[in-house]
Amino acid sequence: MIDTWAETEFQNLDLGDKRITKRAIKLLNNFSKSPKLSIPKSCQGWAETQAAYRFYANDNVTWDKLLKSHVDQVEQRINISEEPVILCIQDTTELNFNGQETAGLGRLSYDAQRGMYLHPTLCITPERIPLGISDAWMWARGKTKEEDQKNPTIKESDRWIEGYERVAEMASRCPESRLVYVADREGDILNLMKRSQDLDFPADWLVRAKHNRILPKEEKLWDTVEKQEVIGELAFIKPRRKGYKSRRVRQEIKVLRCKFPVKGSQDVEVTLIQAKEINPPEGETPLIWRLLTNRKVETVEEANEVIDWYRCRWEIEMFFDVLKVGCQVEKLQLCSKERIEKALVMAMLVTWRVMYLMRLGRVCPDLPAELIFDPLEWKSSYILLAKPIPDKMPTLDAVLRNLAALGGFLGRKSDGDPGAKSIWIGFQRIQDCVYGVKMADKLK
Repeated sequence: MIDTWAETEFQNLDLGDKRITKRAIKLLNNFSKSPKLSIPKSCQGWAETQAAYRFYANDNVTWDKLLKSHVDQVEQRINISEEPVILCIQDTTELNFNGQETAGLGRLSYDAQRGMYLHPTLCITPERIPLGISDAWMWARGKTKEEDQKNPTIKESDRWIEGYERVAEMASRCPESRLVYVADREGDILNLMKRSQDLDFPADWLVRAKHNRILPKEEKLWDTVEKQEVIGELAFIKPRRKGYKSRRVRQEIKVLRCKFPVKGSQDVEVTLIQAKEINPPEGETPLIWRLLTNRKVETVEEANEVIDWYRCRWEIEMFFDVLKVGCQVEKLQLCSKERIEKALVMAMLVTWRVMYLMRLGRVCPDLPAELIFDPLEWKSSYILLAKPIPDKMPTLDAVLRNLAALGGFLGRKSDGDPGAKSIWIGFQRIQDCVYGVKMADKLK
């Protein structure tokens, strides 16, 4: 049932007082039902609002304790999934709190901006079902570059190396699945590759190449891979995105196994997979992916599999979009960075939940809706659309499409499957309906 998922995620939460743990569960449930609202509005009462602010102000409540309880459930889901591969996707996003009176914030892209940075690890299956957040860093820079130089802390590039180390640690606790660390160009760091080799690859890694490195024979990486024979082709539909139409893409695939020199240490052996578009439409830049991995790739099937894993990296971009647009986290009004960090963990769990519902509806559309929604929720999705309530239990896909329609999804042939944002908006509408019905019962 939808009201019990927060209890599941926080069942191992230990905040030193059972009452505070119950408060955490209640806050997460409230926030999941009205994530766009401010804390006072989502709490629906002054007493509840005061309790929420006391919760975030409590020194015994820390963001890492809140996340750790969820991580326990992530690892449990991995271990019972029987998935041979789990993708652990990392990326960094900046959160802009400009204009708010919050202590502890620092500069963002420009010195005039104020905010902080978030670097989570999103665990998903190759079918893109999200299993949760297994790790996160949250930090703020100094107010100016000069301040950072005077008080140097850990380099931000080291977050990626530490990210791999955390995935490697989790691999020992999830022995039935091979974990794959996935990152975009920012993860093309030689020290990260060397670290994985020094640890004897407890987890694989896959990053998009950023640097045209020089190989041992003074050859450039891009030139060398271009000389390789084509081992096969890949075809897919590039989805429509803002400013771009969807189109069919055909790419030819080349593979290069090579070594990157490391000064004063053993060379790092890597595989480069290049997928380069053939005959792009006039005026379009050819789509080229150059992917680096520690895995050996010898066949076109193995290359296609690795490319598919990289294409799953888009899920973390969707995660950030739902976090910022759906949860409105950049509008949080709390007096310190430490309190914002606690609220961010709550928002990340809600964001994961929304993405989980969306993907589950795509991968397992015929599941009965009662596994996710209670009767009042799924029936409300029909009532709000002026549809007759079915006599039999509807499928999960049917209810999720109702939610998407309530969120503005038109369902045309060219629209594809509903996205997280439309499902998110529709879910909030049915929660308003459910709340109204419950209030009406109290007035009888």
